[in-house]
Amino acid sequence: MPQNNQADGWASGDIAETITRLEQQWASAAKANDATQIAPLLSELFVEMDSNGILRGKSEALDRVKTDKWQVFEISNIKVVMQGTMAIATGAWYGKGTSPDGKAIDAHEHWLDTWHKNGKWHCIASASAPVKDA
Repeated sequence: MPQNNQADGWASGDIAETITRLEQQWASAAKANDATQIAPLLSELFVEMDSNGILRGKSEALDRVKTDKWQVFEISNIKVVMQGTMAIATGAWYGKGTSPDGKAIDAHEHWLDTWHKNGKWHCIASASAPVKDA
Protein backbone atom coordinates (compact mmCIF):
# COMPACT_ATOMS: atom_id res chain seq x y z
CA MET A 1 0.00 0.00 0.00
CA PRO A 2 1.18 3.54 -0.68
CA GLN A 3 2.36 5.63 2.24
CA ASN A 4 0.61 8.77 3.51
CA ASN A 5 3.07 11.07 1.74
CA GLN A 6 1.87 9.93 -1.66
CA ALA A 7 -0.71 12.23 -3.23
CA ASP A 8 -3.08 9.57 -4.54
CA GLY A 9 -4.14 5.99 -3.85
CA TRP A 10 -5.10 3.85 -0.90
CA ALA A 11 -4.81 5.76 2.33
CA SER A 12 -2.86 4.19 5.14
CA GLY A 13 -1.65 5.16 8.56
CA ASP A 14 -2.72 8.51 9.96
CA ILE A 15 -5.10 9.55 7.18
CA ALA A 16 -7.06 6.29 7.10
CA GLU A 17 -7.14 6.21 10.90
CA THR A 18 -8.37 9.81 11.07
CA ILE A 19 -11.17 9.32 8.53
CA THR A 20 -12.16 6.01 10.16
CA ARG A 21 -12.30 7.72 13.57
CA LEU A 22 -14.45 10.54 12.15
CA GLU A 23 -16.81 8.01 10.54
CA GLN A 24 -17.13 6.11 13.84
CA GLN A 25 -17.72 9.37 15.73
CA TRP A 26 -20.48 10.24 13.24
CA ALA A 27 -22.13 6.81 13.63
CA SER A 28 -21.98 6.95 17.43
CA ALA A 29 -23.53 10.42 17.48
CA ALA A 30 -26.23 9.38 14.99
CA LYS A 31 -27.21 6.41 17.16
CA ALA A 32 -27.53 8.82 20.12
CA ASN A 33 -29.51 11.35 17.99
CA ASP A 34 -26.79 13.92 18.76
CA ALA A 35 -26.69 16.27 15.78
CA THR A 36 -24.45 18.72 17.68
CA GLN A 37 -21.60 16.17 17.55
CA ILE A 38 -22.11 15.62 13.81
CA ALA A 39 -22.44 19.27 12.73
CA PRO A 40 -18.69 20.10 12.94
CA LEU A 41 -17.89 17.07 10.77
CA LEU A 42 -19.97 18.35 7.86
CA SER A 43 -19.08 21.07 5.38
CA GLU A 44 -21.49 24.00 5.14
CA LEU A 45 -22.06 22.84 1.54
CA PHE A 46 -22.71 19.23 2.63
CA VAL A 47 -25.17 17.24 0.53
CA GLU A 48 -26.61 13.83 1.40
CA MET A 49 -28.42 11.38 -0.84
CA ASP A 50 -30.17 8.70 1.20
CA SER A 51 -31.00 5.17 0.08
CA ASN A 52 -34.37 6.38 -1.23
CA GLY A 53 -32.69 8.94 -3.51
CA ILE A 54 -33.77 11.92 -1.39
CA LEU A 55 -31.30 14.83 -1.39
CA ARG A 56 -30.74 16.91 1.75
CA GLY A 57 -28.47 19.78 2.71
CA LYS A 58 -26.58 20.02 5.98
CA SER A 59 -29.41 21.43 8.13
CA GLU A 60 -31.94 18.91 6.80
CA ALA A 61 -29.50 16.04 7.35
CA LEU A 62 -28.86 17.17 10.93
CA ASP A 63 -32.60 17.52 11.60
CA ARG A 64 -33.08 13.95 10.35
CA VAL A 65 -30.48 12.65 12.84
CA LYS A 66 -32.70 13.81 15.70
CA THR A 67 -35.80 11.83 14.67
CA ASP A 68 -35.08 8.10 14.30
CA LYS A 69 -34.62 5.97 17.42
CA TRP A 70 -31.93 3.29 17.13
CA GLN A 71 -31.31 0.02 18.93
CA VAL A 72 -28.50 -0.81 16.45
CA PHE A 73 -26.49 1.64 14.34
CA GLU A 74 -23.24 0.05 13.20
CA ILE A 75 -20.73 0.76 10.46
CA SER A 76 -18.15 -1.72 9.23
CA ASN A 77 -15.72 -2.52 6.41
CA ILE A 78 -14.42 1.05 6.22
CA LYS A 79 -11.98 1.65 3.39
CA VAL A 80 -10.37 4.99 2.56
CA VAL A 81 -8.79 6.17 -0.71
CA MET A 82 -6.99 9.46 -1.30
CA GLN A 83 -6.86 11.93 -4.16
CA GLY A 84 -4.87 15.02 -3.23
CA THR A 85 -6.71 16.76 -0.37
CA MET A 86 -9.79 14.56 -0.83
CA ALA A 87 -10.57 11.24 0.82
CA ILE A 88 -13.36 8.86 -0.08
CA ALA A 89 -14.54 6.48 2.61
CA THR A 90 -16.75 3.51 1.84
CA GLY A 91 -18.30 0.95 4.11
CA ALA A 92 -21.36 -0.95 5.24
CA TRP A 93 -24.08 0.15 7.65
CA TYR A 94 -26.66 -1.81 9.59
CA GLY A 95 -29.44 -0.07 11.45
CA LYS A 96 -32.38 -1.33 13.44
CA GLY A 97 -34.80 1.06 15.08
CA THR A 98 -38.00 3.05 14.74
CA SER A 99 -38.90 6.01 12.53
CA PRO A 100 -40.75 9.04 13.96
CA ASP A 101 -44.06 7.63 12.70
CA GLY A 102 -43.48 4.36 14.58
CA LYS A 103 -42.47 2.32 11.52
CA ALA A 104 -39.82 -0.35 12.15
CA ILE A 105 -36.45 0.17 10.46
CA ASP A 106 -34.26 -2.83 9.67
CA ALA A 107 -31.76 -1.78 7.01
CA HIS A 108 -28.40 -2.85 5.62
CA GLU A 109 -26.73 -0.39 3.25
CA HIS A 110 -23.46 0.45 1.59
CA TRP A 111 -22.32 4.06 1.92
CA LEU A 112 -19.80 6.43 0.38
CA ASP A 113 -18.60 9.66 2.02
CA THR A 114 -16.41 12.28 0.38
CA TRP A 115 -14.12 14.19 2.74
CA HIS A 116 -12.05 17.32 2.03
CA LYS A 117 -9.19 18.69 4.10
CA ASN A 118 -8.89 22.45 4.30
CA GLY A 119 -7.22 22.88 7.68
CA LYS A 120 -9.33 20.03 9.04
CA TRP A 121 -11.41 17.25 7.54
CA HIS A 122 -15.05 17.92 6.61
CA CYS A 123 -17.48 15.60 4.85
CA ILE A 124 -18.84 17.33 1.75
CA ALA A 125 -21.06 14.56 0.34
CA SER A 126 -22.62 11.32 1.50
CA ALA A 127 -24.62 8.68 -0.36
CA SER A 128 -26.03 5.28 0.51
CA ALA A 129 -27.78 2.40 -1.21
CA PRO A 130 -29.52 -0.70 0.11
CA VAL A 131 -27.59 -3.96 0.01
CA LYS A 132 -29.46 -6.26 -2.34
CA ASP A 133 -29.59 -10.01 -1.87
CA ALA A 134 -27.76 -11.78 -4.68
